[in-house]
Amino acid sequence: MDILYGFATNPDAPQGGGGIATFLPFFLIMIIIYFLMIRPQSKRQKNKQNMLLALKKGDKVITIGGIHGTVTGMKNQGKLIVLKVDKNLNININRSAISGLADGSIQEDSNLGDDN
Repeated sequence: MDILYGFATNPDAPQGGGGIATFLPFFLIMIIIYFLMIRPQSKRQKNKQNMLLALKKGDKVITIGGIHGTVTGMKNQGKLIVLKVDKNLNININRSAISGLADGSIQEDSNLGDDN
């Protein structure tokens, strides 16, 4: 037992690995986190920003609140979007309130508003 204790406290004994080798697992984990979480999120954010900047009249959009409508114009230097929701209903929303473009599968119900 004294031999083990003496060897453990011996200043001439070789020390364990140091330097970069101890930080290698940390660096590997950070690289994995970057490629699996941070990079895809920034890519989605960039795509959404490009979509918002490319909005034009006639685009069918969905707002964050779930309102479906068609862009009919822009106000306040493009900060506000005029959204046509129904035949006689236009609303002004912030450009940032648009969650995405609606695909062609959205069908407007032409029976809404008819008294027949």
